[in-house]
Amino acid sequence: MRNFYLENASMHHARSVFARVVRNCSRQPLARATWLAWAACSIALSAAAQPAAPGMMQSLDEQVQEIKSEVLGIAAELNRLEEKLLYPSNTQVAVFVAVDEGDTARLDSVQIELDGELVAHHIYSFKELEALQKGGVQRIYAGNVSTGKHQLEVSVAGKLASGSDFAESQEFTFTKEVEPKLVGLTLAGPGNGSASIEMGGW
Repeated sequence: MRNFYLENASMHHARSVFARVVRNCSRQPLARATWLAWAACSIALSAAAQPAAPGMMQSLDEQVQEIKSEVLGIAAELNRLEEKLLYPSNTQVAVFVAVDEGDTARLDSVQIELDGELVAHHIYSFKELEALQKGGVQRIYAGNVSTGKHQLEVSVAGKLASGSDFAESQEFTFTKEVEPKLVGLTLAGPGNGSASIEMGGW
């Protein structure tokens, strides 16, 4: 019976600390959601480590799982809130990358310049390239721009199926309206009968 009271007290303490963490993060919405998840899960696991009667273990596990579920839900909500605060809809621009279907070239890297400023540079691992070749899409950049026309310069480097290296660079112009702007880039190796880099709105 004593262990049962200890277990209940520990869970009550864990929930109290967890609530304080949530309140602090709500006052500071840019706090990292991953830190919240780590802190609250640590609290839950600490409570689970307290002595408990064998007959109460199942109940304790259920409560720990409930706390973990709450943590994951709040962490996801904080991520969404953080993105809205960092990238308001009236200034948000996001650039996505995809690989042309059936392209046999190996993409090594992509570099993005926006209005003459380097905003993204990514070197692809084998697994990332494999995901793109299977139809995956990568968000390579998200940021803020004013409404109006903007210049986008895209540079790619890679290796052709023949083993030869290639490097391509193209410039595009897009117009930012009041709503969020989603820019899609489709990449391919040169010599496949179409442009190596194509831009479209997504």
